[in-house]
Amino acid sequence: MKNSLLNIAIDGHSSCGKSSIAKDISKKFKMKYVDSGAMYRAVTLFCLQNNFINGELIDHQKILKNLHSINISFNYETKSEILLNGSNVENLIRDNDVSNYVSKISQIDQVRSKLISFQKEICLQKNVVMDGRDIGTKVMPNADIKLFITADIDVRANRRFQELLLDGKKVTYDEVHKNLSVRDFDDTTREINPLIKAKNAIVIDNTSLNFVEQNNIIFNIIKQKINESNN
Repeated sequence: MKNSLLNIAIDGHSSCGKSSIAKDISKKFKMKYVDSGAMYRAVTLFCLQNNFINGELIDHQKILKNLHSINISFNYETKSEILLNGSNVENLIRDNDVSNYVSKISQIDQVRSKLISFQKEICLQKNVVMDGRDIGTKVMPNADIKLFITADIDVRANRRFQELLLDGKKVTYDEVHKNLSVRDFDDTTREINPLIKAKNAIVIDNTSLNFVEQNNIIFNIIKQKINESNN
């Protein structure tokens, strides 16, 4: 089966496996994978490293003043690892401190404008699978396939908790659950590009699905689209 140059948008709630799905799609269908959430995490990491965040206080003026100093890129030759000003920060952006602030930082209009512009530029190359919160609605409104991934929050919290434990992170289940609840609220209620399902998106609820079952469903959707494009 010959692959067509498709763009695939994947949106959904935090910790429902969007990145894993996107990576698997990228590998199977030889597509370029872009983790848009990693971009917002990289900006958040930059803010933490430069003391623009102090407890509940976020210095918006300093962030805006230094936004031009934030250079984000991807190393597609590896596992699509993200680089912040030339340094690989793939592991650092997964820390709980970054998770606690990323939704707040992503609500800043100028931050979203900068990153969405970059994301749109990448998508012009086609053959891109990108996951995030507003990909199907804002970044790739004309994507060939739009998926909206979701799952019960208790299931998502447990999955994320287990991942963090395997990574050696010291965190409790309650902390993870609270973090996801806050992020869900922030993502769905923010004024700028909130998390919503695109009208023509296909909903995948993986609460009761394992990765193999989920991937079979999604791969079949993509294969069908490729066949339609080739006919």
